[in-house]
Amino acid sequence: MPRSSSSPARVPVEERLFSLVLALLATENGLTKNEILSTVQGYRQRYEAHGDNSSLERQFERDKDDIRELGVPLETVESPEAAGNNQLLRYRIPKGAYDLPQDVVFSPEEITLLGLAATVWREGSLSGESRRALMKLRSLGVEADEPVVGYAPRLRARESAFDPLSQALERHAIVQFPYLKPGESASRVRTVAPLALVQHQGRWHLQGIDQEAGGSRTFLLSRMVGPVKVTNRTFVPEGDDFAERALEDLERIWAANVAEIEVTAGTDAATRLRKRYGDAVPAEHPGGAFRLTVNFSDINILADQLAAFGPEVLVLSPEELRGKVVDRLIAVAEAHERPAPGAGEGRGRG
Repeated sequence: MPRSSSSPARVPVEERLFSLVLALLATENGLTKNEILSTVQGYRQRYEAHGDNSSLERQFERDKDDIRELGVPLETVESPEAAGNNQLLRYRIPKGAYDLPQDVVFSPEEITLLGLAATVWREGSLSGESRRALMKLRSLGVEADEPVVGYAPRLRARESAFDPLSQALERHAIVQFPYLKPGESASRVRTVAPLALVQHQGRWHLQGIDQEAGGSRTFLLSRMVGPVKVTNRTFVPEGDDFAERALEDLERIWAANVAEIEVTAGTDAATRLRKRYGDAVPAEHPGGAFRLTVNFSDINILADQLAAFGPEVLVLSPEELRGKVVDRLIAVAEAHERPAPGAGEGRGRG
């Protein structure tokens, strides 16, 4: 069926990811890509039966990476009758991998409160869209576990800037926000024509046209240090696929920036960094340490993360990253050496 002349209503990114996680939790045997694109909220609105869904498939590939980055254990299962056929791959989230640890227990009062909360989620989160999706899955012969859907909370973007920026994207409205760049002591108000909100490596970015610089720029939402103002000025975007191009640019930056670090085994840093960069872990080095090769898109964010581990991490390269981590550690040491305001007052008095 061809698309109607009117564009489908935009589904927020966090709602699409939430719906994808629920759909994959709600089936024991998993869903094929075609079943996902044709039934899950956020995809089905743009799905064309027997049409070209290549851009939708690329969006699904990005969404898979995003939910894995969030720690969701997404698995792929090959069809026994058609091994190697990617179109028949089934995607699922094994419920056992998403259960609470066995040593987590609740008191009777806590269980009562959880039951009340679950009732609210069941009534509030299982929307008409979700019910229709469940019915469609069942019509395809896919058994869906409705209670899993009903009891799940909604995902929310952490940054307060997300909602006003989403509204501005809908209206093609120019926005203003205070933005603090790394190394600067004060923020500066930026005026931007927003083109896309994208998540890359677990962080939200705004891609848009900086009105002062007169060119395309990418802004981290976490560096917007004040309220986003949605102005009455509107603009007409030139082009399309802004989100896809923004992600391609971020991916190129991420792939081009590589750091090598040494991590002390058995430490908090080892546990956390192995989990995030586990595929890059080589054999252990003598002395209880191992090396990791780490890609990054923002050197200041990586420096903040590594400095937080203190002596558990040693940066080997690049030199710029090593210097930034050392600067942060020195600043922390100096802050602890300075006497607190008022310290020493009253000493020596009888």
